[in-house]
Amino acid sequence: MRAVLNPARPLFREARYLLAEDPDLRDTALYHSVLSAVAEGNGTRGGIAGYIGRKATDLQHPLTVLEDAGLLIREPDPLRSGRSRYRIAEPLITFYQAVMRPSWTALEQRRGTDVWRRSNRRYSSGVLGPAFEEIVRQWALRFATPETFGGVVAEASAAVLSDPSTRTSLELDLVAFGEPPFGDGPRPLLAIGEIKWGRTLGRAELDRLGRARDLLAARPGLDARDARLLLASAAGFTDELRHAAGQRPDVVLVDPSRLYSGD
Repeated sequence: MRAVLNPARPLFREARYLLAEDPDLRDTALYHSVLSAVAEGNGTRGGIAGYIGRKATDLQHPLTVLEDAGLLIREPDPLRSGRSRYRIAEPLITFYQAVMRPSWTALEQRRGTDVWRRSNRRYSSGVLGPAFEEIVRQWALRFATPETFGGVVAEASAAVLSDPSTRTSLELDLVAFGEPPFGDGPRPLLAIGEIKWGRTLGRAELDRLGRARDLLAARPGLDARDARLLLASAAGFTDELRHAAGQRPDVVLVDPSRLYSGD
């Protein structure tokens, strides 16, 4: 409230300047809308198009420009060929789109205290949640010991898994692949995971991951039979889930303190 949400401080307009100063970003309203869509959790091209009321084919140019400008990161979906998800690269842009832009007039009127007080849900879901997911993915890729996942993680990302039996899709916050095998063998999938910032995770999330692993184990070219089931939460876990994790070596629980221990 003293700095970012204060009209008298430079950070207040920094996110807008980042877009205004780039000569390639001519239609600023469109680019703001695209970034707002991503900040609201719409990471696919179709999701972004639906949010802003455009055709998906109309977004190729603005998405490419935002990616080239370093404001968006495109991450290919490892489980769906040709599909990608986008996320905002700069945390200040995420904060601006999730918290500041919807209440810009009130902020200019120096009502930052009121805006911040009613922005808790948007801040948690739009800023903290995605940041925590990426932190856990980077922990799996760079800091977790090989014993945690039964191998060295070579790639970690989010993915969407299709369930043909129910004609639904399962969003996986983490899919961690091992190093590619020699020859034509199946690629090892070391872990799949559910990552939530503000929600206590329990047995229902574990069962959901178990269902996803069964689906992946049936896929050709993929060795997912021994994939670990990772559940990460900043809010903690139910006693039932902790008990299950204590009995099962394939279940990995990650809380903020474990992120710093590396094991």
